Amino acid sequence: MKTVAGVDLGGNAINYTFLNSEEQFLIQGLCEHPARSKEGPEICLKQIAEGLEIAAKKAGVALADTVVVGLDTPGPASATGVLSAEGSTNFLHPDWSGFDIRENLSKKLGKPATYLNDGNAGALWGHFVLFGSNRQATSISAIIGTGLGGGVIIDGNVVKGRKGFGGELGHVLIPYQSIRGAGGVKPVCNCGRTGDLESLCSLTAIENSLLPLFLPRYPGHELGKTGNLHQAAKLVRGLAESGDAMCKEVFRVQAHALGLFFDEMVNTFDPDALIVGGGALETKEEFQHWFLDEIRAGMPTQRQEQADIPIHVMPNGDTAGARGAAIDALQFARHNKLL
Repeated sequence: MKTVAGVDLGGNAINYTFLNSEEQFLIQGLCEHPARSKEGPEICLKQIAEGLEIAAKKAGVALADTVVVGLDTPGPASATGVLSAEGSTNFLHPDWSGFDIRENLSKKLGKPATYLNDGNAGALWGHFVLFGSNRQATSISAIIGTGLGGGVIIDGNVVKGRKGFGGELGHVLIPYQSIRGAGGVKPVCNCGRTGDLESLCSLTAIENSLLPLFLPRYPGHELGKTGNLHQAAKLVRGLAESGDAMCKEVFRVQAHALGLFFDEMVNTFDPDALIVGGGALETKEEFQHWFLDEIRAGMPTQRQEQADIPIHVMPNGDTAGARGAAIDALQFARHNKLL
């Protein structure tokens, strides 16, 4: 049985999956192996290869029958997998500068390899769940984590762009001044922009912009007593889910920022679906529904024909990257008649 593999290379772990020609995933949950990217390319690629052998056994397949390996990593990197010469997330070792991770993984494994950044891989997985790999549809995914990633899928294909920066949705500017209750906020992103989506809708945004805005409005709040905004930001999601008024306000501002962004995407792409994922929504369904309703409430009034575009929560968020990378590999294999 010929298969393709998906490899999601993160900061601390590598997640694997396998996919057959019938579009069946052969590993149902997380299949992780330690990531040693901080030790440089040689050690990291060895770890990927060793983990693939272990994952193949778990999937009940022979690695020799795997025709393409799909890889995703955090960016910035080119559309073909050349890491930024100025350094990339999780790739701090100097030997990674300008390193072609896709080409070198292909040589290491003796197989063709494909490449996506992790946001685009997650977006492709979300699209696949809704429409299947061959469905001609358009979707926009926003994945909320420490930063904000995501992707644009048009007619079933990932928009990578000229230099690989297609789908850098976190750095799209939004009219944040119109968000109710956010007056006085000055959201500066780590990229240097003021008022992009990531500067308002991410864990970093909670620490840098939203807690400093809301804590003075809620004197005596328990998060104000921690003396550490970094640690406090990590507690906001759980408190919001339990009904804490201030923390729900923080999440409401994030949802309304996402609503403004999605409105821009609706008027640019007229998509078939909008998808939200990431750690921010690793919650119970009740809170997820509340958050999606707030996203809708934050969107400006739309034409009647646009108002029915559905908003979905990304399924299987912890395995989305590996699954999206595997789908990318499957598309490559079919195009090149390897399956």
